[in-house]
Amino acid sequence: MADDRLRVPAAWPAIGEESYPWSLGDAATSRTQRRKHTGDYRAATVPVIARQSLELPAELLVEAEEAASTLARFDAHRALGTEAGPMSAVLLRTESAASSQIENLTVGARQLALAGLGEHTNRNARIVTANVRTMEAALALSHEIDESSVLAMHHALLSGSDPGNAGRWRDQQVWIGGSALGPHGAMFVPPHHTRVPAAMADLFDFVARTDVPGLVHVALAHAQFETIHPFTDGNGRTGRALVHAMLHRRGLIRHVTVPLSAGLLVDTSAYFEALTSYRAGDPVPIIRQFVDATFFAVDSGARLVARLCEIRDDYRSAVTARSDSVVWPLIDRLAAQPVVGNAYVRATFGVTDVAAQRAIDRLVGAGVLRAPKARARNRIWVAEEIVRVLDEFAEGARRVRG
Repeated sequence: MADDRLRVPAAWPAIGEESYPWSLGDAATSRTQRRKHTGDYRAATVPVIARQSLELPAELLVEAEEAASTLARFDAHRALGTEAGPMSAVLLRTESAASSQIENLTVGARQLALAGLGEHTNRNARIVTANVRTMEAALALSHEIDESSVLAMHHALLSGSDPGNAGRWRDQQVWIGGSALGPHGAMFVPPHHTRVPAAMADLFDFVARTDVPGLVHVALAHAQFETIHPFTDGNGRTGRALVHAMLHRRGLIRHVTVPLSAGLLVDTSAYFEALTSYRAGDPVPIIRQFVDATFFAVDSGARLVARLCEIRDDYRSAVTARSDSVVWPLIDRLAAQPVVGNAYVRATFGVTDVAAQRAIDRLVGAGVLRAPKARARNRIWVAEEIVRVLDEFAEGARRVRG
């Protein structure tokens, strides 16, 4: 019997190309650049996939089902634990940060937590915070994945930074790589903007199918979305939010967010190469990326949650307080929000200014929280050990596995 790994899968339709004119108009540039970026360019045309059949190597299908089962077990395990609420928030924020890191938008856990408090912080922290909102929108809207829900995800992502384009299909040509002057010489030129609505309608029909294995379905839909590139900006982050909406819709995860983007982040070159292979008619590499990313995400996510639970238990052992003290729920919340202020504690737990400060002071006395230096106004306190663990997780995801 032939080795399944050597079989060539039935052809998945490759993208085509079509020509469009391009002019620099009155742009100030050299003659050389004007020659390079004048005249027709080639844009992709995406095939219809709504009812496309697919044959894959048996070994890959088995591993995809194993990965899907692993996802479901992780979700069920986390849902049964008392840490489900706070740790769900941790995992969602971790996924949002990893998805942004794929786009070279890196932010530390302290800056991200500051942004969560509404404190002044750096640009990347604000962008990742917007990505958290996108993920929340994706999960809330996962019962019906259609034009309105995807536009709502994108609006959540860009409403603060690019309100003119947030939640709207693009109305211009975009391209990946090459020069800002035009699409000539780009690594990939997505479909002309006039093609986007029909291509997305076909994608939504594909998403609605129930006859494609869960993780395979998600990987193919994601690759098609990134090929269409329906927005002027935020395609990668919105496309990975769509992944989680589909995972919820297919019932593979129901209670927590698994940091799949952390799995893709360990080798972004392979991820982007897999998207290129998909466009050439070979869907196997992108499915393989999602299978491997799932196993990595479940393993690393479980270890992250376990370590944070250990830290939480250590904090609880170090503190003495009444059973009804706000100290205890505040300790539980620190994993998801390791930077706190008096206003945050008051608003989160509905206590007075005095009670909030008493809880903070008790945690400072136990060595759980520390006040950073040189901060005269809007005082904050940091759970340094949790920040360190979250940053170590992010750094570990950036290392390419051998």
